Amino acid sequence: MRPLKPPPFEYDAPDTIDEALDLLAEHGDDAKVLAGGQSLIPLMALRLARPARLVDVGRIAALRRIDANGGLAVGAAVRQCEAERSAEIAGRCPPLALAIPLIGHTPIRARGTLGGSVAHADPAAELPAVMLLTNAELVARSRGAGERVIAASDFFLGFFETALEADELLVELRIPAWPLRTGAAFDELARRHGDFALVGAGAVVGLDDDGTVRDARLAFTGVAATPVRAATAEAVLVGSAPTPDAIAAAVDAVRNELAPSDDLHATAAYRRHVSGVLAGRVLRDAIARAAADGAGGAT
Repeated sequence: MRPLKPPPFEYDAPDTIDEALDLLAEHGDDAKVLAGGQSLIPLMALRLARPARLVDVGRIAALRRIDANGGLAVGAAVRQCEAERSAEIAGRCPPLALAIPLIGHTPIRARGTLGGSVAHADPAAELPAVMLLTNAELVARSRGAGERVIAASDFFLGFFETALEADELLVELRIPAWPLRTGAAFDELARRHGDFALVGAGAVVGLDDDGTVRDARLAFTGVAATPVRAATAEAVLVGSAPTPDAIAAAVDAVRNELAPSDDLHATAAYRRHVSGVLAGRVLRDAIARAAADGAGGAT
């Protein structure tokens, strides 16, 4: 039977970003950042992660802010429940507002953080896919290299693997301004409420004044070692009228483009089929929202 308590570790709770960076620079690979702990602590309890030191960033006020000035800048330690209730996030990043309620259960979101989920990079999680969907930028800092801005498309490298270095701290999520006549949707299929989804899908669709699609984005969870965008399916829609035939063509492109694997929970064929079903659903919802609301937004 696996042990259900973590191995011994040292614990630090810095009050500032600079203090946290000093600790990460000093301890390197032996240290692990603790945000909400909803992923790291279970891994430690099962002895699947064995950091010698935890650097708890929960006290750092600078990581808990939400700034809405054109685009959106969200501190990495903002809790998911705070983001769920945020009017700024609902208005300026509808995909994020739509995805957060799908994360686990209320107690999970009460402790889990936005940056913690993104940095953990579980390919079945919602927030990494939202970062791809919104063309977000992830801001990291370290004592040696200072600040660096990483495009979401370059951030997720593999299964639980990101572009963050061992001494870097994810400090901010930057999301571009939400365009006019743009709608979003996010949906997923899970075996039980609160489970990680077998497949998740998000869409962003922008419409020109004549009703044609000027921008189409589709992102998926649970179909690869990282969250993925369906570029071929997106290209099918851009420049065309958002008709049922165009949506059906995009769904076909999704099923041809994605290459999920079999696992304990579902076959590759099932995941591919569900990806198409969800793609059609989120595209129709996003198009309807874009057409109904000149300022975009989640309804």
